[in-house]
Amino acid sequence: MSMNHDFEIERLGDAKIQSPIIMNMGKDGFADYVEDDDRIVFDLETKVVDGKRVSVTEDTLEVAGPRREIYFNPAHVHAAIATCGGICPGLNNVIRAVVRCLWYSYGVRRISGVPYGYQGLLPESKWPFIELNPDVVDDIQEKGGTILGSARGGGERTSDMVDTLERMNINILFTVGGDGTLRGALAIAEEIKKRGLKISVVGIPKTIDNDLAFIQTSFGFDTAVSLAVPVIRGAHVEARNAINGIGLVKVMGRSSGFIAAHASLAQSDVNFCLIPESPFDLEGPNGLLSHLKKRLENRGHAVILVAEGAGQDIVPASGKKDASGNVKFTDIGVFLKGKIEDYFKAEKMQVNVKYIDPSYTIRSAPADSYDSIYCARLGANAVHAGMTGKTGLLVSMINNCFIHMPIKEAVSKRNTINTESALWRDVLENTRQSESMKN
Repeated sequence: MSMNHDFEIERLGDAKIQSPIIMNMGKDGFADYVEDDDRIVFDLETKVVDGKRVSVTEDTLEVAGPRREIYFNPAHVHAAIATCGGICPGLNNVIRAVVRCLWYSYGVRRISGVPYGYQGLLPESKWPFIELNPDVVDDIQEKGGTILGSARGGGERTSDMVDTLERMNINILFTVGGDGTLRGALAIAEEIKKRGLKISVVGIPKTIDNDLAFIQTSFGFDTAVSLAVPVIRGAHVEARNAINGIGLVKVMGRSSGFIAAHASLAQSDVNFCLIPESPFDLEGPNGLLSHLKKRLENRGHAVILVAEGAGQDIVPASGKKDASGNVKFTDIGVFLKGKIEDYFKAEKMQVNVKYIDPSYTIRSAPADSYDSIYCARLGANAVHAGMTGKTGLLVSMINNCFIHMPIKEAVSKRNTINTESALWRDVLENTRQSESMKN
């Protein structure tokens, strides 16, 4: 067996300062420090070798948590937090957790919020840093969005951002965001290393689509699924109460259909779950429209749940990009609504299509209880990593354990649904849709 991934974590130097967090070691009924050689197996899958069952890989991950010794003197630390990209449930929870852990656990008194993501680190930024303390973040977890503001763009100007970190004497930068944000954080960490600076960069993964590789789940995803359920329920009611009613709901999911898949399982009213990973045709004997017609003939109503990135091969390309460089997708929901109505008009069959797009309502909601807990623990573990001088990493969960993951590994590929997996099999069984809608 050989190592498939490089999961080693970089550090700024040896941690030699006694942590202000006092813990006992041993079985004394109290929580213990985490040691750097505390690791978990990355992949739980096993195989049989010479008659014995062994792990398929030797890859292990460093366990997150407070260390006995830290790198930074808390009295000298100036920490900064930036929230980047689109908003997502749980951002304020993460900010609050980071601030409270820095303040109460380590005694750090200089904590700054960077306004509007990486744009707030650019030299021409007109927005001052926001002073953060426990009073400022006291009840922000009750609100959606982020008190720091969030924006796309600016992440490509690595040198300018590191100049700002130097001028502001920042020792630890916490970046909260998705794939683009983390790529920016990795570039910042590499530029810092090139300049020989002692600044720790710690990422906290935020992608509502749950599309970051090598992590169990990203915060905000559970809330998104929970909030999609009543929307689907409403679409089902609308469909059942109309002649050949069709409830069409679009949810987030640019490259990965996890929200659509999980919401389909959570609310068993979905008849067609359309995701980017499973291409489909509209026309033809095995196309979506043909299957939809059969459904209406048999049951008199239907519910379609579509991820925003589904069907992009059959819609006209927008030809535009956002500030992060992502291709702006054509609205698959509006496209499908028009195609469905045109098809059944040609078939001389009356239908009533109700299209619902709850995306911004879901993104702007406060976190549910699961995500609130998750964010609180992510934020605290990010602080423990930063204070120990670890850098170029993100904090996340794998196999129900909080771990350190090198950012370069996390952004090396996308997390997508394997259409041969148990998850997609269960979705197909639940929706009873065709395994393939390709001709």
